[in-house]
Amino acid sequence: MSALLEVRGLGKRFGGFVALNDIVLEVADGERLGLIGPNGSGKSTLVNCLCGTLRNESGQVRFAGKSLNGLSAHERSRLGLARSFQLPRPFGTMTLAENLRIPILYAVHARDGVRVADVPLRCADLLAMVGLADKADRLPRDLTQIEMRKLELARAMASEPRLLIADEAMAGLSHQEVDDILALLLQLNAQGITIIMIEHIMRAVLAFSQRLVVLVAGRKIADGAPQDVVRQPNVVEAYLGS
Repeated sequence: MSALLEVRGLGKRFGGFVALNDIVLEVADGERLGLIGPNGSGKSTLVNCLCGTLRNESGQVRFAGKSLNGLSAHERSRLGLARSFQLPRPFGTMTLAENLRIPILYAVHARDGVRVADVPLRCADLLAMVGLADKADRLPRDLTQIEMRKLELARAMASEPRLLIADEAMAGLSHQEVDDILALLLQLNAQGITIIMIEHIMRAVLAFSQRLVVLVAGRKIADGAPQDVVRQPNVVEAYLGS
């Protein structure tokens, strides 16, 4: 598999604090990558630099062979890079279907010229994919916690990305709900979507990931097969202490 995402020497500072230090990472087209690390390890900062919410001071990010340096978040989205947020923030006064219309028109229409007449069908397909077809005309406030997470994933998928970064999509969910989200992410990957999963629920990470990357204090300390990585002494120490 060829590299879809390439990160070389990525660095980010906040004043004198080094949040990311010389991060090197490749994600292959179609891969399922797990990204883990203790709180404060730099995971969110890395995602924000990849997606354009933050600007890195050093290093290069390339996506599908194109440099992302200097591109805004919406420009990166239109190239096929999407993320879901740990805390979903849908448009509260819009129905579920209307929430999906926005990324379709904003990203897909701008990129591929999708016909506006096709948008309702695409919204219906996305809601069916996440099991919310019968709630298309409901407001987000009517959803349960797991339904809100599914809506968040549908919103990310509405832009028809090549790469989806799922940021703690399972946080706070029950055992069965975690399995539901896990199954959905595996289904998306089977459809050809490259996925980076950021998660603290290790059973889900290990079940999902083909490869595991560990960040600690802004540095990458491990990168490899999941079962091998979680046994490395420096990874165990980072999570459990010496």
